Amino acid sequence: MKIKFLGTGTSTGVPEIGCKCEVCISEDLKDRRLRASVLMCMGTMKILIDCGPDFRQQIMNEEFSPIDGVLLTHEHYDHVGGLDDLRPFCKFDDIDIYSGSTTLNALKLRIPYSFNDHKYPGVPIFRLHEVDPAKTFFIHEIEITPIEVMHHKLPILGYRIGDFAYLTDVKSIPEGEYTKLKGLDTLVINALRIEEHMSHLNLEQALAEVEKIKPRKTYFIHMSHHIGLHEQVQKRLPENIFLSYDGLEIEV
Repeated sequence: MKIKFLGTGTSTGVPEIGCKCEVCISEDLKDRRLRASVLMCMGTMKILIDCGPDFRQQIMNEEFSPIDGVLLTHEHYDHVGGLDDLRPFCKFDDIDIYSGSTTLNALKLRIPYSFNDHKYPGVPIFRLHEVDPAKTFFIHEIEITPIEVMHHKLPILGYRIGDFAYLTDVKSIPEGEYTKLKGLDTLVINALRIEEHMSHLNLEQALAEVEKIKPRKTYFIHMSHHIGLHEQVQKRLPENIFLSYDGLEIEV
């Protein structure tokens, strides 16, 4: 499985509009972060996790081929704001979207023109698939295990595929969900900043979760400019833990 980090930033992106901090003015491309999303490729299959408002920019240099499924973690705009830009991919087929019931219902309100009985020509057409957090499901032959985590008081979904797991916007993980995370090769998890935050893990808390889950490797995502300069923070991390960056490609 090949995984490309299309974006690794938080909801405001980095640089943040109007900010002149050392991270936002950094010339290191690893300090520039679009909204969080990954593209997974398994042979000819492609699965996208989240589709934020930067999706058009993120996908322009990728091969134009069918997307077999879109896994959505939750309905916040920085994770679904680019769904309309999937319309070119409808040339191949309707787009299959997988998420919890709350997220799917929110999509019907946010982009109602894709669900009207009489659709305007050219709108993206979606097939919605409700995910039960307690049950695995398949996209073609690929088995996917949903992982329910808490984004403050909002239950949202992470996903495990094989020995890879993607968790974003986590503040806490219910104790019963840790069994789904045993034996991971690669964990992707959010680490928003150094300071405490109401609805996201900070760096110290993310490191504690890594210690509990014990994957072979970990990549942090959903980082704000308050995380600090990429180069400086990376030097302080254990050898098997990495700050991800936009465009990073890994194999699992």
